[in-house]
Amino acid sequence: MNISVSTESIHTQVTNVLRKAIVTGEFKLGEKLSETALAQKLGVSRTPVREALKQLQQEGLVEIIPRVGTCVMKPTEKEIYELFKLKESLEGLAAGLMAERGEIPELAELVKAMESMEEAVGRRDMDGYVEANDRFHDAILRGSGNSKLMYHFNLLINQLPYRKFVYTTLDQPQRLEKSVDEHRRIVEAIQSRNPSVAEQIMREHVKASGAKLMQIMKAELY
Repeated sequence: MNISVSTESIHTQVTNVLRKAIVTGEFKLGEKLSETALAQKLGVSRTPVREALKQLQQEGLVEIIPRVGTCVMKPTEKEIYELFKLKESLEGLAAGLMAERGEIPELAELVKAMESMEEAVGRRDMDGYVEANDRFHDAILRGSGNSKLMYHFNLLINQLPYRKFVYTTLDQPQRLEKSVDEHRRIVEAIQSRNPSVAEQIMREHVKASGAKLMQIMKAELY
């Protein structure tokens, strides 16, 4: 985490730096974070670091324990399982609903995100792939046209460091190539306006990601 922080929008910048360090695995699950050490490393006072950690606690990335300190969240196996079961249902539903809506602006966004993912795979650009993956799934959620679904999905996903999980699973052999193929099939089903197939493929994709994550995380958690 050798990023220097300017004085402009200091709280936002510190939050972004620390968030990236957590989701990319630079900080390990359960690792204790020192306000003083972080402030020194970033060249800022402790106040923006403290405020950033409060923000990250709301996002479910850290846990602030009175008289103990701040630690990177270390989810249990049960929490991971529950998250992905719900994610599977909600994103499957979103993909099916989007397929019913035909030519909408979010469909063009989805295709563009898919193209970015393919380009990132060609460059072996993990950060670029994860960013495009975020845009892909966001386009499907918005494309569902269901604000309540989006609201509950965001509540769900913020409970665990999901972006970190994406990095973890994609780092496995052949998973990046399999992931891009799964996303391509989702796009094709939505473009074909086939809600049942779109929902099924999305559910299979989330289930595969969750299963791979459970396999990886068991060793790290226990």
